[in-house]
Amino acid sequence: MKIKEVVSALERFAPLPLQEDFDNAGLQIGLTDADVSGALLCLDVTEAVVDEAVGKGCNLIVSHHPLIFHKLRRITGEDYVQRAVMKAIKNNVAIVSMHTNMDCAQGGVNHKMAAKMGLRDLGFFGAEKSVDGVQGGEGVIGMLPEPMAADDFILMLKHTFGVECVQANELLRRPIRKVALCGGAGSFLLPEAIGQGADAFVTGEMHYHDYFGHEQEIQIAVIGHFQSEQYTSEIFQSIIEERCPGVRCCLTEICTNPIIYL
Repeated sequence: MKIKEVVSALERFAPLPLQEDFDNAGLQIGLTDADVSGALLCLDVTEAVVDEAVGKGCNLIVSHHPLIFHKLRRITGEDYVQRAVMKAIKNNVAIVSMHTNMDCAQGGVNHKMAAKMGLRDLGFFGAEKSVDGVQGGEGVIGMLPEPMAADDFILMLKHTFGVECVQANELLRRPIRKVALCGGAGSFLLPEAIGQGADAFVTGEMHYHDYFGHEQEIQIAVIGHFQSEQYTSEIFQSIIEERCPGVRCCLTEICTNPIIYL
């Protein structure tokens, strides 16, 4: 099977027009007419991840975050992006990234988060659009199977996402049942979550001042950007295994989260 066939399968699941205007999803590096020897699936592309792909005999890397996000005015090896680009080209490794298009696609990153949390009756909230029959939305909202106390809800998030600490506002003094969520940097959806009557809003990043003024209105729970999107590779794997049978998939063994908790 050709690399371009794998890329096409991914883009049929999460069409590129679903991505935000600021984004740079899609093919990043490489020629796609080559036969695919294996696909390494990851959240971020670093030099170590490219080395891992080469070591595992994979000539395709599928990442969530684009390696090339901003325009490259030169490639001199002065930062990790340029060095990873140079290494990928030298080793004939193609790189494709499924970013905000995969965040918002039906069955994408936000739906994966909801599934891990056991949410039911899922729907989109925030801006929605449809591309080639694929529905997309900025956030996902759903219901817990049973109401949970706020402290139990926070503990559930820590366990589900392997989080060392959750940044939260004042604990809600009513049961949590309706949950809105957005993987990554989703603070922009907090007002919409409140408007939807959510008891809790879960995201990866939020600005300091966004926590103010919502005491006992909604439970804010910020679990970390990496942590909120860490299961994205499982989505890539299921798409490729279903639509590109025979293509070998490898989940990265490298944790690329640059944030440590001391």
